[in-house]
Amino acid sequence: MVTDGGYRPGYEVTAERILQFIAESGLRPGDRLPTELELARQLSVSRTVTREAVKILSAIGRVRAHKGRGLYVADEPGLLGAVRQTQFLPADLDHVFMLFEFRRTQEAELSRLAAARATPAELRAIEDAVERCHTAAEHQDVDQFHHGDDSFHLGIAAASHNPFLKAALETARRLQNQSSILARSGTLGDRVHKAAAEHTAIYHAIREGQPDQAAAAAILHINNSLDDYNNEIRRRLFTT
Repeated sequence: MVTDGGYRPGYEVTAERILQFIAESGLRPGDRLPTELELARQLSVSRTVTREAVKILSAIGRVRAHKGRGLYVADEPGLLGAVRQTQFLPADLDHVFMLFEFRRTQEAELSRLAAARATPAELRAIEDAVERCHTAAEHQDVDQFHHGDDSFHLGIAAASHNPFLKAALETARRLQNQSSILARSGTLGDRVHKAAAEHTAIYHAIREGQPDQAAAAAILHINNSLDDYNNEIRRRLFTT
């Protein structure tokens, strides 16, 4: 095939188009793909070219072909795959502390990038999440606070416009929630008002386009969250 970059083998171009199809269709690892024949028809290429493209994608770990069962999206190896496959133990304090370390690095860079890249719509979404956290804190609404907290951090990740960092954060927060559930007392307490204020400081730095201040505020927030987690664990140890 002749492309803007010159001649490229048809199977190579088709392999890229299959990856684009997976992304645009929102398919996840384990989801079933159309058959080779159906893909060939959708992409307007021969079945032979499609078969060669599938072989390439299978070799690099992006597609799995099961004889008699069809084609499936594979969970490709690499950094994000390694994070998902790590055996995280939510009751192991060493694991929890390492996860906080991971999040500290992530959230600092995400906030730094968001300060440089956030669109007006993304800023409004982050601000809305901040307000929801403050309201939930005032009413001691545990569920609403945690929903607002998720929206806040994921909103910053989206505003970073870095899909790899965003995916890593989503994975880290899923793991963090497992350990947080074990440490929650069922009430929010005074700390939640401070957390909401820290959210506000991060948001203001992002809104004002101050990357270094946004990163510093994010690091402070994660450090304080870790202190809060430690305090809750100690409280449980000495009151049981």
